[in-house]
Amino acid sequence: MSGKPDIVVLREGTEGLSMESYADAIRERLPDRSVALARTPGQERELIADARVVTGITIDEELLDRGERLELFACTFAGTDHVPMAALGERGVAVTNAGGIHAPGIAEQAIGNMLVFARRLHEGWRRKSNGEWRHFQSTEFTDSTVTIVGLGSIGQAVSKRLAGFEVETIGVRYTPEKGGPTDEVVGFEEEPVHDALSRSDYVVIACPLTDLTRGLIGEAELATLPPNAVVVNAARGGIVDTDALVAALQSNTIRGAALDVTDPEPLPPEHVLWDLENCLITPHTGGHTPKHWDRLADILAANVEALESGEPLENRVRTP
Repeated sequence: MSGKPDIVVLREGTEGLSMESYADAIRERLPDRSVALARTPGQERELIADARVVTGITIDEELLDRGERLELFACTFAGTDHVPMAALGERGVAVTNAGGIHAPGIAEQAIGNMLVFARRLHEGWRRKSNGEWRHFQSTEFTDSTVTIVGLGSIGQAVSKRLAGFEVETIGVRYTPEKGGPTDEVVGFEEEPVHDALSRSDYVVIACPLTDLTRGLIGEAELATLPPNAVVVNAARGGIVDTDALVAALQSNTIRGAALDVTDPEPLPPEHVLWDLENCLITPHTGGHTPKHWDRLADILAANVEALESGEPLENRVRTP
């Protein structure tokens, strides 16, 4: 390959999407920049030597050592726990992530799951699969109370889309004094969390997995929820204690759960959650969208311009 690219797109794809499409989307937004797609490990090693910006799932330290001009690594995932952050920080390379690009799809799926339980559509699907024309009773979503745990991009997108449903909303965030888009905002302390859960018909989990949130919804929290409550996990499986959730679903301590993420993940074929009629499961597809690369390319293009002007980078992640 000839020429010295400004931006290198690494070869490993994500979510079944072509990295070539990503490179094309970047070129459309930055026609005056040279954008190269590295299709092989050898091309990655060759091209990175002169690149100021590299984007991909991760970058190993051997490849990083070759990036003498590298200023920005743009991770194509929202999470960066798989990225060598310390090594990037030591070399003065800024890191950004894909935070926010999945929020619309995840929010739509979370609301869809709540509506499924409100109207008991899953019972209708079950009866259809059995060829049964039998009526069943449904409820209304209107006048429900929805607690949204986490008011980042996903939680805000959920709250925004709930505005027309005539429901009460409670937001849980680290800094409740900042307020938020929900009718009420509380912190992550035990008492306010349990108070919110005790009033909830639906709980949407939309926060990152951290030391604070790991196992946040456990046996005690599930016991606090009303029997008609539904847990919707749109974040990470480890935020919910799986064993405690299974027990609550089996004993009808809560009405149901909708899980786009699980712990463990992937969920083993023999796991009991598959057999529970009051548990909806999707294989971590909430964020899938045909606009994935367009949204990510928008962020990257803005950050390339910011590098030139010295402006703050969008979606910057702190490095050690």
